[in-house]
Amino acid sequence: MGDDRESEPACLICGGDLVYLDSSEEMECAICHRKMASNARCVKGHFVCDECHSDPAIGAVRTVCRNSVSKDPIDIFLEIVKDPSVHMHGPEHHVIVGSSLLTAYRNAGGEIDLDEALGEMSIRGKKVPGGSCGMAGCCGAAVSAGMFYSIITKTSPLSSVTWGDCNILTSECLAKIGSVGGPRCCKRDSVIAMTAAVGFVADHLNVRMELPKHYVCSFSERNAQCIGERCPFHPKG
Repeated sequence: MGDDRESEPACLICGGDLVYLDSSEEMECAICHRKMASNARCVKGHFVCDECHSDPAIGAVRTVCRNSVSKDPIDIFLEIVKDPSVHMHGPEHHVIVGSSLLTAYRNAGGEIDLDEALGEMSIRGKKVPGGSCGMAGCCGAAVSAGMFYSIITKTSPLSSVTWGDCNILTSECLAKIGSVGGPRCCKRDSVIAMTAAVGFVADHLNVRMELPKHYVCSFSERNAQCIGERCPFHPKG
């Protein structure tokens, strides 16, 4: 796949490419006009905060998850990201991954109040900054999977066994995501994290969600940074 492929615009204001700075600067969000520190803006200087970037997608998360009967979190994830409010990349994935897992877990027999769990997932997921995969060395998709496990096991900082399990799951997701290499792809990293979580939950909680036999990515044409055949899900891989 050549570098001339069409991709989804990065900047929500002008469609320009994003620039990541070595250090944070105070910027004003072009949508809500709040000022905050960030290390990302577009080539023309536009900055959109994580909340303004993510909020339109949260409605799609709620709608799909409340109506889904699927036990496959990837199936649920793909239904959510069809919504035009969900961008190719962005911090909304930090909510979508955990929400897809929560829904599949409930549908597979896990005992949770889904509405309550989705609300908590939204609160926690929004706290993970965009770009954390590169800036903090901790991909938000992996963190979202850890949040999912924390929610279903009611884990707190004072928990014993499940405290360790939450961190082990997150670390397994990160190891698998990191082994593929960069640059980031929110769709690829989300699928890797959800796949790891399904196996972990089956082993530790005996709740058996489902996964597709062979997932093939349909987003590569939208991703200007697609790593092509290095990706385990690429159509030509």
